[in-house]
Amino acid sequence: MIANTSVRADAAVIALVGMAHATSHLFHLLLPPLFPLLMPAFGFGYTEAGFLMTVFFAISGLGQAFAGIVVDRYGARRVLMAGVGLLAASGLALSTAVNYSMLLLAVALAGMGNSVFHPADFSLLNKKVSPARLGYAFSVHGLSGNLGWAIGATISGMALAWAGWRGAGVAATLAALGSIAALRLARPLLDDDVAKVGAGATAMGSTFGFLGLPVIWLAFMFFLLVTAAFGGLQSFSVPVLGGIYGISAAAAVAALTGYLLGSAAGMVVGGFVAVRVQAHERTVGAALVGAAFFAATLASGLPPAWSVIPLMVGIGIGVGLAGPSRDLLVRRVATESLAGGNASPAFGRVYGFVYSGLDVGLALGPLAFGMLLDAGGRDGVLPGVALLQILAVLTVLAMGRRVARSH
Repeated sequence: MIANTSVRADAAVIALVGMAHATSHLFHLLLPPLFPLLMPAFGFGYTEAGFLMTVFFAISGLGQAFAGIVVDRYGARRVLMAGVGLLAASGLALSTAVNYSMLLLAVALAGMGNSVFHPADFSLLNKKVSPARLGYAFSVHGLSGNLGWAIGATISGMALAWAGWRGAGVAATLAALGSIAALRLARPLLDDDVAKVGAGATAMGSTFGFLGLPVIWLAFMFFLLVTAAFGGLQSFSVPVLGGIYGISAAAAVAALTGYLLGSAAGMVVGGFVAVRVQAHERTVGAALVGAAFFAATLASGLPPAWSVIPLMVGIGIGVGLAGPSRDLLVRRVATESLAGGNASPAFGRVYGFVYSGLDVGLALGPLAFGMLLDAGGRDGVLPGVALLQILAVLTVLAMGRRVARSH
């Protein structure tokens, strides 16, 4: 692994990788707010709109596992720049779209671009940032994703008000091109050892040898469970909370906003906790148990309506607090469970496969909870969120035990 580096160099790497991560999340929330304009413009309905997002997450999830292999072979900086370039092409395709097929092309390009970020980002952070500051790095990485969501929603909101959806595509393209320029200028700082990286393809005996390790599948399932819960809560908290507590749509949206802000605050605190508490699985487990408790409390329908927002903030804090320790635990999986230990070249492959669970969870969670709602199971959504978080706790504790036995 790397030697200790200066605070200034670490901060620069963290900022650059965070900028790239924010760019990827910008494209997550670029298209959905534009559906009220795109649907009448191209004559499609909600089913076709939902299919666009399914295409995005399906391509991103499948591509992420393979992107990790490419990162190990060709270097993270190169792959990261290619991913941002695909995002720029996606924005351009959106701005010039004349039919639904071009919108499909735009989301397919965005899905391919989005697939590279976790394996490339985490490979760069692990190789370029001092181990003592990785907890802070992972905290900033998560926060930058939240910032990207805010930027994407802002661009779409401005487009709805003034520029139209083509203007949103142009603005997103310009943002991606700016990221490419910054990554290009920072090449000396971000360049990884491609000769060593290329050797990683055979260092473990086979490209897919790591898939034989149960701890890898536990990590994959952890991310699937966590994001399935998040996807369901993000997608349907407004109608669910309104139905259970009789609050207005505006108040339910405020509760969802509180959840997102609580998650951001939790990530900040989580960075400091992750640096100081080495039993990362216990931190993640405790934080998610707390989040599940708040979700179960909301599900009971017993608290007064005024407590909905504080309880949603509590869920967000728990989820955010778990983030940096979660990422450090996956790093332990990559460095302590694989051949080569701290010198293992398999970061890209491990991160690519494990974090593809994020996209699978985001694709399946809203679908499953939507089917539950359609079947009249509104009151089962919040218990379902709590159950998924408890199952995630069980997987992360199992991960910690397996990694500990590998010493």
